[in-house]
Amino acid sequence: MLKSTGNNTSKPDIRFPPPFMFLGFIMLGVLCDWLFGLPDMATSPFIKWLGGAMIAGAIALIIISLGLFRASGENPEPWTPSTTIVARGPYRHTRNPMYLAMVAAQIGAALWFASPGMLLFVPVALIAIDRFVIRQEESYLERRFGKPYLDYCKRVRRWL
Repeated sequence: MLKSTGNNTSKPDIRFPPPFMFLGFIMLGVLCDWLFGLPDMATSPFIKWLGGAMIAGAIALIIISLGLFRASGENPEPWTPSTTIVARGPYRHTRNPMYLAMVAAQIGAALWFASPGMLLFVPVALIAIDRFVIRQEESYLERRFGKPYLDYCKRVRRWL
């Protein structure tokens, strides 16, 4: 766990809750399926099971990650100021386990519902989260924590 030096009390410039961004892209995928009459993806019981398992795993990862934030006294909302960098649990392997979980949930939902539209919007969701959330978070955290945060970034990848 990294503590803030207190040098910068600003907050990240994030204007839209990331879960709603992913939900929006899921809904756009469903809309594309409907508007363009996209055929269902080929599916099997195994594919449906895989999609359901991805959704369940994503929910578990989000719950664990939120629990670590709460246990550290941090607010998980990315637009709020941070005093601590959580660097344990899944944060030892990825700097963004909650966003990773949201991607997994979107892929899982696409598999479960055999939705090509949902699947087509996964890369769009990744780009949007990277550009409009992660970059702002990382810039803020670098200003806030300095070298200890940069060292953490060298040890832990953004995704996997």
